[in-house]
Formats: sequence, C-alpha cells, structure tokens
Amino acid sequence: MREKVSEPAVDSRPKSQSMKRRASLPPRLLLVEDESSLVLTLTDLLTSEGYQVESVGDGLDAIGRAAQENFNLIILDVMLPRKNGFEVCRALRRRGVHTPIIMLTARSQVADKVSGLKLGADDYLAKPFEPSELLARLEALLRRVSAPRESQEEAYRFASVAVDFRRTVVLRNGKPVEMSAREFELLTYFIQRRGATVSREELLRKVWGYEASTLTRTVDAHVWMLRQKLEEDPQNPRYFVTVRGLGYKFVESPS
Repeated sequence: MREKVSEPAVDSRPKSQSMKRRASLPPRLLLVEDESSLVLTLTDLLTSEGYQVESVGDGLDAIGRAAQENFNLIILDVMLPRKNGFEVCRALRRRGVHTPIIMLTARSQVADKVSGLKLGADDYLAKPFEPSELLARLEALLRRVSAPRESQEEAYRFASVAVDFRRTVVLRNGKPVEMSAREFELLTYFIQRRGATVSREELLRKVWGYEASTLTRTVDAHVWMLRQKLEEDPQNPRYFVTVRGLGYKFVESPS
C-alpha cells in the first residue's frame, strides 16, 4: 500500500520579488506526481509564484516528456506507478538529460536520500514539507544553474579525471561519468577553490544558494558521491579531503 503523505499547506504570503521580476517566459517545471490532490496543491502554489507547471502521473510518461521536451527543472516523486522516481532519475541521466531534479520522498532514511543523489538528483525534500522550503530550494537551484561561471578555465585535469566546463562533461579514464547538475557545480567550485579549505556553510551558500546552516548532511552526501565517482579509493580519498572541524579541501597534487 502506498504511503500516505501530508500535503503542504499553501500559504497566502505575497509573491517573492524575484518571481515578480522574472522575464515574460516563466521557468517551465515538470511535476511528476500521481496523487491528484497533491498535484493540484503544488500546481496552484507554483503557478501563483510565476512558474509554468506541467504534470505527469507515472514514471514512464515522465521519462518520455523529460527526454523529448525542454524543462528548467523537474520535481520528481519517488513513489510512482510503472517506474519509480529512482528509475526515472537513472534513465534520464543515462540519456544525457541534465535538467535539475528535486526528488520528493516520504522516506526519511539517509540511504534512500543518498540513493537519489547517487542516481543524479540535485536535491531532495522529505514529505511533509513547508511550501516556503520548496520555493526556496527551487529558486536557489534555478539561480545557481543559470548563474554565469566564475571560472574562465575551459577544461581541467587531475589524476585520471578530465573536466570540460563548457560542455559540462566529466571523463574518468576516458569514459563519461554520470553526474547531476549539482554534483558538477560542486566539483567546479572545488576546482575553483583548489588548495583552500571550504566550510559546509560556504558550500551551501555558493553551490546551493542556501543561507541556512542546517543542511550540512546534504553537502556531506554530495561530497561522498564525488568521492565514489572520481576517487580511486573512495574510503581513503586523496583529492576531496575532509578537514576535520572545518570542512573540505580539494587537493590538486596529493603528496
């Protein structure tokens, strides 16, 4: 039996100034959710904030729409008929669809969240959630993805890893590495700040666009994923190093 999930209550706060200033073409979102009441609630919330929302109710339809059409962001529930959210995320990344994905899940276990990140999701939000938190994460992710890159480098290499910033492609031993937009942004920031210790709070501000300091496990999970994908020995990382009590450091040339 499918889990019952509380719907977020739509608040009556005024539209954010950032949304009021959006261009005439609003961000186009794909909402993948099979609970009709939740689809209605979220659609009302997001359209009131200036987003263009289209929805599908199962995993197979989600793959087809997301692979063939251009969306600015995908809101993807985990519990779906035909294909679950994890399978949808994996399929899209394997097809080269790099649209940012926020996963909605009623599961609170860290392992489930890490599974979504490992498959290429950019963020996750556990149900029930506050409307303001969903909106904040949407805006932060869209802002980060659309922001111009600070780095003027076109490519960078370390060990067996080659990073092409212009094409947003990562190769390891000459083979493509599946990577979410958030993981690529985190990798880019580490490379830009190579040799410097960066705190979790700095990463949340610069990569996620969050001001809050309560989501450090999100940072840890993404760093763990970079290690799994790019380190020769993820359990004993040489490049993405933990600086105990301070944060992380990307070491360009380990001794």
